[in-house]
Amino acid sequence: MATPLTVAFHTLGCKLNFSETSSIRRSFEDQGYAAVEFEEGADIYVLNTCSVTDFADKKCRYEVRRALKYSPQAKIVVVGCYAQLKPQEIAEIPGVDLVLGAAEKFNILNYIDGISKSSDKGMIVAGEIREANSFVDAFSFGDRTRSFLKVQDGCDYKCSFCTIPQARGQSRSDTVSNVISNVNKIAGLGVKEIVLTGVNLGDFGNGTEVIEGNKPQKEALFIDLIRQLDLVQGIERYRISSIEPNLLTKEIIDFVASSDTFVPHFHIPLQSGSDRILKAMRRRYQKDLYAQRVEWIKQAMPHCCIGVDVIVGFPGETEEEFLETYHFLHSLDISYLHVFTYSERANTPAAEMDEPVPMEIRRRRNETLRILSQKKRLAFIEPHFGSVREVLFEHSGTDGIMHGFTDNYIKVSLPLDEKLINQISKVKLLHMDDSCETVISELC
Repeated sequence: MATPLTVAFHTLGCKLNFSETSSIRRSFEDQGYAAVEFEEGADIYVLNTCSVTDFADKKCRYEVRRALKYSPQAKIVVVGCYAQLKPQEIAEIPGVDLVLGAAEKFNILNYIDGISKSSDKGMIVAGEIREANSFVDAFSFGDRTRSFLKVQDGCDYKCSFCTIPQARGQSRSDTVSNVISNVNKIAGLGVKEIVLTGVNLGDFGNGTEVIEGNKPQKEALFIDLIRQLDLVQGIERYRISSIEPNLLTKEIIDFVASSDTFVPHFHIPLQSGSDRILKAMRRRYQKDLYAQRVEWIKQAMPHCCIGVDVIVGFPGETEEEFLETYHFLHSLDISYLHVFTYSERANTPAAEMDEPVPMEIRRRRNETLRILSQKKRLAFIEPHFGSVREVLFEHSGTDGIMHGFTDNYIKVSLPLDEKLINQISKVKLLHMDDSCETVISELC
């Protein structure tokens, strides 16, 4: 019997990319390929890329070089958002053999045999984005104790800084029935937690079907989806990955507060605390609406974890407007920040705007908000010391230690006990570790 070809994967970017990489990996395994770790050296490397920032673009080049270091004769395939947006640029990277766009990446095996090392440039198979405007479901499995389940893709919003609509196309959704089918599959694999993912998750609803019994057909909204998922047996936790503030309704918040399976954790993009900058970004809300959503959440779930995305250095952002953002974030009862330094993206309105902010000022503002994030995280966690919460445990990268997250997303650590991996256990939260990254705990 011939030795099976080996394939290795690396994923850049969002949880949605992780779910899609996992599905692509399963398609290889179904055809007899052996999936190996990146560092082991593989016959084929698949790099699933992101293009949210310039750093992600540079990271793609770095990962190509790294793959060739481990396996100089490997075939390198690049897929994902960067591949859709800049296929020619990627094809010019030394060592890249195949570039697949948004519509083609799920049929990757159809193109593998066509890869040729005889050319100095990679073969490009990246069609128009309109060809990608059908929904392809995906979920991750095997990487960790939770599964990222893709239920929505694409975006109809036109934020002035964002290339995602160009890379992924228009908003579209899975059907409720197919999501439930995938949830049952995931439950059958022994997974305890599912993270619902999408480009614009709250916009779920482009599929039309019967929601309950024999009632007339109607468009399924996000609230309909999560109500149905709450009834499925076998999954102990659902986590909502990210949801736009204007799509986060009080109905959704109140449902999560009353649910036994949807955990008290929201990640809500803000991007700026200046109404003028929000308008320039073409966001669909002002900061008062955002503050209202945080207030609704905390009224219903005082212990809820709230994460925030924010961009610093958007064109024309003055020091006064940055400070307005800082003070607004400081005033909110939030738990942590994901801070992004604005970077110019080709073919976006923001890239053509006047008054670019000098890079050194962007970096300083980023660091200022990162410090604020650390303070917010500690202020959120410290009141929980001495309390008991349920934690889903997983392996850590440190020998003899296991990590886990509480329902409200506090990271804890304990000495490794293999019997507790992928199990939910009650622990008492004691104090922060020396790195201030995790909470030292004890089993109850």
